[in-house]
Amino acid sequence: MLSRLITMICAVLLLSAPAMAGAREKIEALAPSGLVLVLDKDGNELIAQNAGKPFVPASVAKVVTAWLAMEVLGGGYRFETRFYLDKDRVLYVRGGGDPFLVSEELALLAPKLLAATGKEPFAGIVVDGSYYPADLRIPGIEGTGEAYDALNSAFAVNFNTIHAVRNGKTVRSAEKQTPITPLAISQFRARGPNGRGRISLAQEDPSVSVRYAGELLAAFVEQAGGSVEGGISTGSVPAGLKPVYVHRQSRSLSEILRQLLLGSNNYIANQVFLEIGAHGMGGPVSLDKSRLVANAFLAKHGLADAIHLVEGSGISRDNRFTARGLAGVLDLFAPHAGLMRKTKSGSRFKTGTFSGVRTLTGYAKTAKHGDVRFVISLGGGTGTLRYRLLHAIEREL
Repeated sequence: MLSRLITMICAVLLLSAPAMAGAREKIEALAPSGLVLVLDKDGNELIAQNAGKPFVPASVAKVVTAWLAMEVLGGGYRFETRFYLDKDRVLYVRGGGDPFLVSEELALLAPKLLAATGKEPFAGIVVDGSYYPADLRIPGIEGTGEAYDALNSAFAVNFNTIHAVRNGKTVRSAEKQTPITPLAISQFRARGPNGRGRISLAQEDPSVSVRYAGELLAAFVEQAGGSVEGGISTGSVPAGLKPVYVHRQSRSLSEILRQLLLGSNNYIANQVFLEIGAHGMGGPVSLDKSRLVANAFLAKHGLADAIHLVEGSGISRDNRFTARGLAGVLDLFAPHAGLMRKTKSGSRFKTGTFSGVRTLTGYAKTAKHGDVRFVISLGGGTGTLRYRLLHAIEREL
């Protein structure tokens, strides 16, 4: 009986060896200097080409951020924004770092706010953004008007960007769901292109984005039947004032992470990453707190030396991963693989791209080995090569 079992095992190994050899040869021919690591469900290395070299992950770092968020916050977590009203009907808004406070969410929020406060005019709106320090800066994000360089903020709308259409000095909203505001017009006149475009809010003055969020909130309050008679300003919620309404984001963290992994939004990624630290260590947010919490969870799984994360989106070139470290995170994140983009063959994946970096990671569906974890890192070139490598893994293993 034992001899028959040994014979069967040897037969399986002999059958699988040519397939793995074929896959290795194809991958080496396509990308001889590329990093490719493929592990089966038991952690056995099926392919390990240049796998010992640390690499810059680019946006595949978002997979690590998503895993940390599920570990620390949980899939059912919902970001909150708190509203206070003083005796003079001044409305105070305390931002809680909600990454998905988009126009559609404000349209849900405004009627609930008025139901809690009444429709008498507000004397003004004061936005408290102190949950995020004014000097907060994310490594790798430069002070530009590019939408992907949007400033992270305790209270920001539409990913801290303005989407508009400019014709000379005339500016109108590019979205039917988003009213245009005076600050949006002035910002887009100053920095927006002619025609349709999207700009981030200025990083030089974080209060600009907070005030714009207040203006857009006021516009939705008016659409819901309320009004704001005074101005929009920044400040602190007075001590002792109790919330009159707490808005919980309509999307759970799981849905936000799905959108994060599909759209690869840097702003969302770092809002989530910052919340990981503040949830574990208390507010206000800071990158140091998030790194400490992240390293503690990585160390728990023996991955602290393999995953060096300085921010949560992958925009910084100071992020450094090892292929085996990222494969370890993929193993832990496997129950949530359905949040990732899917190929026609059913593989789940996340890409990372910037100058000189092309990465791809996820879970490939193979005929002989089932679902396998893979990590691909290439030193630039076109983005299509990484997909050809993935297809080789799917077909040949």
